[in-house]
Amino acid sequence: MEHVNGACAPRLLPWPTPEGKPCYLVTDDTGSRLSRLADDLEAVQLATGTDVLGLAREVLDDPGSPYTEVRYAGIRLAECLTDALRVAESRGLRLPAPGTEDEVQPR
Repeated sequence: MEHVNGACAPRLLPWPTPEGKPCYLVTDDTGSRLSRLADDLEAVQLATGTDVLGLAREVLDDPGSPYTEVRYAGIRLAECLTDALRVAESRGLRLPAPGTEDEVQPR
């Protein structure tokens, strides 16, 4: 976990607050129960996105698909994209900044 001014940088969690705002976790323990829960939920969200994409492609590839099915597929795809973007943002925020000690050196 990257530290900012001696403090642990907050981790964006894969779920929003009840008000729909971003939810963050501040901990030095990446193996904590809440960190593992967030990791597990991220994996579920990405797997669900893969499943929904496959099902949506079937609907979208069929020119005879009813409007309601196409709309439903679009809504589910938007939900999955929202989750995937939150996961990407969270993981990107946890990458070490260029030139820091934590940066992985090429071999």
